[in-house]
Amino acid sequence: MALLEIRNLTVSFETSTGLFHAVKGIDLSVQEREVLAVVGESGSGKSVAMLASMGLLPKTAKITADVMTFNGRDLLTMPDTERRKIIGRDISMIFQEPIASLNPCFTVGYQIEEVLRSHLGLNRADCRKRAVELFGAVGIPDPEKRLDSYPHQMSGGQCQRVMIAIAIACKPKLLIADEPTTALDVTIQKQILDLLMSLQEETGMGMIMITHDMGVVAETADRVAVMYKGRKMEEADVVTLFDNPSHSYTKALLSALPELATGDRLPTVSDFVDTASLQTEGAR
Repeated sequence: MALLEIRNLTVSFETSTGLFHAVKGIDLSVQEREVLAVVGESGSGKSVAMLASMGLLPKTAKITADVMTFNGRDLLTMPDTERRKIIGRDISMIFQEPIASLNPCFTVGYQIEEVLRSHLGLNRADCRKRAVELFGAVGIPDPEKRLDSYPHQMSGGQCQRVMIAIAIACKPKLLIADEPTTALDVTIQKQILDLLMSLQEETGMGMIMITHDMGVVAETADRVAVMYKGRKMEEADVVTLFDNPSHSYTKALLSALPELATGDRLPTVSDFVDTASLQTEGAR
């Protein structure tokens, strides 16, 4: 049984020009101890699909699916009170732009302790002790002192580590990492990726890595789902995808990587208009 299973997920938003379909009938699943990479250009629906599964989209979003289960439980029919017990504890997410995701009005210690109080019911002393352990685990120096810092007093890399600490605080079964290395310098990117993979190995949690960086995919993923304009174009194990991509969009995406490019000009990805026919082209 898959840890998370999604079948025929569609997400739409009402706009001034009509209904906009951000996600169009995608299937995704991830097993325990597996890393699934969801890749694609900005605006391809990667984050929206995962936010829909967590129930974190605004009420203006229209979400339909044939199946949406977590650990055998139906997320579609689950009451909001039950979902709130799961989200943040069993399913957790590292959001994009940690500076924007952290509340600037509260210390980072308060924000991680709030998660521990809400989901685990720990008292103040135990929350503080666990928060220090978590900050130490994600490599934040002088963790006890750092708990009293506000987000603006920390670097981008440190804020990303705070977000990871909050995400793993309750030992989730599934961690969704949404562009976890965006806007970080190369050295910090490597540290964050190594940290995430070591935590995943240590805890055995499933992980969904949302990214547009194919280098990150090559280093971290077991399987890869490629998205374009709200649709899933192709899904394969990571070795097959890089060595023998079957979908024309995936081939174009890989050929545009600077490290794989040949000649004087860097290849570009053409605009694939007929996504409906392209979706079936690379099915495995």
